[in-house]
Amino acid sequence: MKKLIPLLILSTFFLVSCSEPDSWALHQVKSAAVPVFEPVPADFIPRKLTVLSTGDSLTQGIGDSTGHGGYLPYLKTMLEQEKGIKEVDFYNYGVKGNRTTQLLKRLQTQEMKTLLKQSDLVILTIGGNDIMKVVKDNFANLEIPVFMNEKEVYRNHLTDIFETIVQENPNASIVLVGLYNPFSKWFSNIREMDQIVSEWNKAGQGVVANYPNAYFVGIEDLFLNHDENLLYTDNFHPNDKGYEYIAQRLNEVMDAQVLPDLDKKSFMVSTEEN
Repeated sequence: MKKLIPLLILSTFFLVSCSEPDSWALHQVKSAAVPVFEPVPADFIPRKLTVLSTGDSLTQGIGDSTGHGGYLPYLKTMLEQEKGIKEVDFYNYGVKGNRTTQLLKRLQTQEMKTLLKQSDLVILTIGGNDIMKVVKDNFANLEIPVFMNEKEVYRNHLTDIFETIVQENPNASIVLVGLYNPFSKWFSNIREMDQIVSEWNKAGQGVVANYPNAYFVGIEDLFLNHDENLLYTDNFHPNDKGYEYIAQRLNEVMDAQVLPDLDKKSFMVSTEEN
């Protein structure tokens, strides 16, 4: 009987020690079987996009033979072909001749404030008439320092425009379309005009860099390096082909940067609401 008791104890210990790994393994299998669900992509349900386009004659579409709004119809078609977009509503508030000061006043009206609140995206074309004002005011003494001084005024006005937009809708993305140089055919004696336009574009990029939801779309090279004539008969505004190329450049930047960021914001908002 004495020999039997130690034998029973030893057998019990052996059985317990052998059963532990099986129990542990079974527990691991059960844990691994729990399903893991990936977040639903932001573009899973195609969305409606509301776009406020405002600024000067480039938004109004001067030079567009169809009279349908310059680059807007082209861009609308391109955007509605994107995977995550079902429909794009454009509101065209471009006004021929507008400078930064005039656009700022319009943005502060109740009508524009209401549109800003509703917009997912705001596209701006502004600054060309500011340069033209410098030309007209200093026609007898056109020198680079004059344009460089006015560039800082332009930068300040542009900052006020951005601040006004952000104040009304901090979630809206803002796209600033850069300036191009049509002036060489008008003022061939100003050889430095390409440099002036480039410096003003740098000022615009500097303003854009201060806002996380803002983007700069350069179009200067389209009009400098293209074999095809992209200007209207006035040699100032884009023609149909020029507007189409502007729309293509806008779509490229929006596809690569703006739309993905909008999708992220949309997903974050829906997650917070749930």
